[in-house]
Amino acid sequence: KRIRKLKKDSKTKIASTYALALYEGAEQRRAVEAVVKDVETLTALLREDKNFVAYLANPLWDAAAKKSALKSIAPKLKLSSETLNCLDILADNGRFGELVLILDGFRKIYYQKHGIEEVEVASVKALSPAQDKKLKAELEKLLQKKVVVNYLIMPELLGGLRIKYGSSMIDDTLAGKLNRLELVMKGGR
Repeated sequence: KRIRKLKKDSKTKIASTYALALYEGAEQRRAVEAVVKDVETLTALLREDKNFVAYLANPLWDAAAKKSALKSIAPKLKLSSETLNCLDILADNGRFGELVLILDGFRKIYYQKHGIEEVEVASVKALSPAQDKKLKAELEKLLQKKVVVNYLIMPELLGGLRIKYGSSMIDDTLAGKLNRLELVMKGGR
């Protein structure tokens, strides 16, 4: 287990280094917003095609072939030259296995530097656009900063919302209320 944790920590550290380099490079070229769009595009692609990273991380496929493939899909994805350059470096260094962590790291750096709070909201079903707008406005008022909300659909919550931000959590789910009631009743015996 310890070796597995060390490998994970090592990958996270490597990914953080690449994410920071991508952010700083984009900042120097005044292309941060373009790279943010690219990160979102790539993240959506990775959600759609779970094998995309596996293909790019395959050690049997040489760096030149990977770079050629990336160059051919970059215009279709409308990737900026900064992002394509970063992907080329990942190909040269055999680091596509960390791509998801790098994209996540870049997003976290961007949010931190722009005063944006990432919030996770779990609910039984998707919120309507009106509910989403109202929730974001309330969260921005509560946190006093711009928020980006990541939604999770979790039918096991039975109803209500569970909101996580930073190290805080607001659990207003029916499942959470039932669990708290059960604890109170067990303690009362």
